[in-house]
Amino acid sequence: MNGLIGLAGTLAILLFLGAVLGLADRRNFSVRWLAIAALLVAINDVLLTRCYGLLPDLIGGAWNWQGKFMALAVTIAIAARPAFGFRQVGLTLSHEPGSLKAAVPVAVAYCAFFVVIAMVFPADQPSAEDVAFQMTMPGLEEEPFYRGVLLFALDQAFRGRKRLFGVDWGWGAVLSSFLFGMTHAFGYADGGFSFDPVTMALTGIPSFIAVWLRLRTGSLVVPIVLHNFGNSFSFLV
Repeated sequence: MNGLIGLAGTLAILLFLGAVLGLADRRNFSVRWLAIAALLVAINDVLLTRCYGLLPDLIGGAWNWQGKFMALAVTIAIAARPAFGFRQVGLTLSHEPGSLKAAVPVAVAYCAFFVVIAMVFPADQPSAEDVAFQMTMPGLEEEPFYRGVLLFALDQAFRGRKRLFGVDWGWGAVLSSFLFGMTHAFGYADGGFSFDPVTMALTGIPSFIAVWLRLRTGSLVVPIVLHNFGNSFSFLV
């Protein structure tokens, strides 16, 4: 029940912010795509939690392997739909010409951010499963969802764009990064909602960098690699 209430809170915030932004620029706003984005968030949450614990954990382990695999499989299935498309959501190995060279300094900054975090918040001695999970599943599942299908849906909901730092930004980039931070920092337990601003910053800031990399390169490859680096670097030092 706590998970459902937490999801309801997140969706309420998304729809409220979406309505405010949409009313401010009605010509570039699609209610339908905002609703689709909210539905995507709900589906992803249900799968990650194995239907809030109703499905048995057939894989086991200390980490949520099964929830991640289920969420990734459905994200790929959604990306395959004509309304989305693999290339449009960044599930492609091809990159925009010259974009990898342009991405190098940004990727270095991204890595430096997590190097500092690893130094400030050193990790305990990891198990083999800790390392295996963090070097694979966070980037493989979260990037195709947050910087892939969800970003695409929100970009369709809010079609206004501003050119900055070599890419066209929309409210979709802001909201997808906000939601990524919220999934780590916001929740419901013990009869009340909780919010951790430090966690929000530590996840939301690199999320904007990942969005830039996704938009500049046209692919999720670099964000996936860097995401897994960020999650696992503290285990390797």
